Amino acid sequence: MRINKYLSQFTSLSRRKADDAILAGRVRKNEQTVHIGESVSSSDKITLDGKAVSPDRHKTILLVLNKPIGFVCSRNGQGGKTIYEILPPEYQDLNPIGRLDKDSSGLLLLTNDGYLLNSLAHPSSKKEKVYEVTLNKALAVTEIEKLKKGVDIGDERPSKFKNISELGNYKYGVIIEEGRNRQIRRTFEAINVGVLKLHRTSFDDYNLGSLKPGQYKQIII
Repeated sequence: MRINKYLSQFTSLSRRKADDAILAGRVRKNEQTVHIGESVSSSDKITLDGKAVSPDRHKTILLVLNKPIGFVCSRNGQGGKTIYEILPPEYQDLNPIGRLDKDSSGLLLLTNDGYLLNSLAHPSSKKEKVYEVTLNKALAVTEIEKLKKGVDIGDERPSKFKNISELGNYKYGVIIEEGRNRQIRRTFEAINVGVLKLHRTSFDDYNLGSLKPGQYKQIII
């Protein structure tokens, strides 16, 4: 197994962050500095910042948080509130799997396992995310069809909703398989429709259940 994959599997680092740590000299194998691309065997002693990294020491944590509006998904809120103000000390090293912007609410997954993070967040995984979206107007049938076929939002490829269904009172259920930056808001903006509220209810097999805003639960995996 390559060293960056090993680190992503048994620490909170993604493979890219693992490569950064290797380049910075923070990773050692058998007390020797490692290089990108090196392999790791079961007999090797790996350390990150002087701390041992091994399957026996790593316990995967997966947390479901009902993110309230007004909180950002980063540790540096630049003067604003962050989701880490909600979480207790034992969860401060968890990383979000995808993000919700400050004005959005709902289900946010966090983990300390880089391999799990990558497997859920990478676009190729096509994990379904379900949202309740409140708009500033009702959509015409032609607009709904356009959203399903794909809308140009200025990226390399169009933004396409896997499904969109009317829930009443300008509210719609939206399913996407991607997680581009502000994708849903930008997609509606591209057809001149405003998003008033954006709330995620599920991500892959995980849902909010009875969690209220600001509440969280650990998932046994």
